[in-house]
Amino acid sequence: MEYLTELFHQVRDFLNPKLLIDWMLGLLGGYVYFGLFFIVFAETGLAVGFFLPGDSLLVVTGLMARTLPDKLNVLLVLAAFFAGSVIGDSTGYWTGRWMGKTLFNRESSLIFKPSRVAKAHAFFEKYGVKTVILARFVPIVRTFAPLVVGAAEMPYAKFLIFSVIGGFLWIFSMVLAGYYLGTAIEGAFNIKLEDHIEKVVILVVVLSLLPPVIEVLRHKFGKKPQQDEGAV
Repeated sequence: MEYLTELFHQVRDFLNPKLLIDWMLGLLGGYVYFGLFFIVFAETGLAVGFFLPGDSLLVVTGLMARTLPDKLNVLLVLAAFFAGSVIGDSTGYWTGRWMGKTLFNRESSLIFKPSRVAKAHAFFEKYGVKTVILARFVPIVRTFAPLVVGAAEMPYAKFLIFSVIGGFLWIFSMVLAGYYLGTAIEGAFNIKLEDHIEKVVILVVVLSLLPPVIEVLRHKFGKKPQQDEGAV
């Protein structure tokens, strides 16, 4: 039991963006950008990375680049995240192109569930090629969308254009929102953000969880009218 409790705390700490960044700073020092690159690469390019912090990591890294400029250069942060997002997206695309139909064939699978691909596919069907851009801002969908697009055999050149545009918009909007949010908070409340960053991180994480929660609730309660109509 103690082992499970300890494991739970370790996983919780790993998924806390600030603790994760602090850990990488201690482990990698000036090479922390490689760690940031890999996390975004894993979330966007490896199906097993869907659980990793995405939006919250970007915003919190921007906040910490504002409070720790000697340890996190915001320009290098942007470059590392952007490279990870584009290369990760392309990795997901080619994985879907080569293996998509064989990977996602068992609903009992812990990670490679057909239902997850179905959700990303429905998103793709609704928004067309724009999904490559829009999916960047939707947790879980951004992980599996490149696999679906690859399996659908969209021309890679076309995919890459939308992937670069989407990656740029996602990375720069989130990181710079965190960076300038720090400046705005310090100016508005006349405080040193580094003394209160834990509270801000909690707020950012809660806000980043709202879209998927709203989507789950909309999906759950939005079905009832359709069912009632079908029964009439």
